[in-house]
Amino acid sequence: MTGGRLILGATPLGRPEDASARLCELLGSADVVAAEDTRRLRTLAAALGVTVTGRVISLFDANEAARVPALLAEISAGATVLTVSDAGMPLISDPGYRLVAAAVEAGMPVTCLPGPSAVTTALAVSGLPADRFCFEGFAPRRDGARRSWLAQLAAEPRTVVFFESPRRLPELLAVAAEVLGPDRRAVVCRELTKTHEEVVRGTLAELVDWAADGVLGEITVVLAGATPAADPDALVAEVNALVDDGMRVKDACAQVVAAHPGAPSRRALYQAVLQSRE
Repeated sequence: MTGGRLILGATPLGRPEDASARLCELLGSADVVAAEDTRRLRTLAAALGVTVTGRVISLFDANEAARVPALLAEISAGATVLTVSDAGMPLISDPGYRLVAAAVEAGMPVTCLPGPSAVTTALAVSGLPADRFCFEGFAPRRDGARRSWLAQLAAEPRTVVFFESPRRLPELLAVAAEVLGPDRRAVVCRELTKTHEEVVRGTLAELVDWAADGVLGEITVVLAGATPAADPDALVAEVNALVDDGMRVKDACAQVVAAHPGAPSRRALYQAVLQSRE
């Protein structure tokens, strides 16, 4: 190998000016640019005032496996291969995984030009906890698979980010409200970073109403994690310990409920404590 490398380039979600200086430089200097859509690549390059001097080839889901051997040969011969998707980071529900996996397996250098990603952008503006989250790609299309997938997320404590088509979003939200409960909080991010960007926050029931007349644009959904259910016996024991230290039962119940998001109501806990002390 004579210095070839594979570079993953994050492209703007909407506004060309979000492109990094390094991406502009590599678009103009890479020996090969493998693009999910070559027409969109040339449109982006023109908007950036960059002339792509390298060979441009398509790299999308249907042809990626067939492209890999030739691209590895280019890298082995010393070429710099830049891979870009239509918008955001390659591999994140976009092409590139087969190529990266094959390059890593072959011991070839793989690096990345970091930049825009709908996943982290939506998470950041959602207002939901971002310290722990998971990404689920695109929601399943078929009703049975979608319901099963949502059922698996019912107890997921982490914030969940996923993509959905605008056409299927109303149905997805309705089924989610049914499976996860209408009060589960979520955020729909539409056309992130673009002129008509819209971020809609609310319960699933509220979002169902919002989407009822149809939605347009690129969609990213952020779903609040499930609130862990508190252990009733442990809560009762905690209240009894406070009562034994001199606190009134009602005050102890209020304090314990406030400290445990998954706790039952103060009245329910109060009744459980009284029963435990009989």
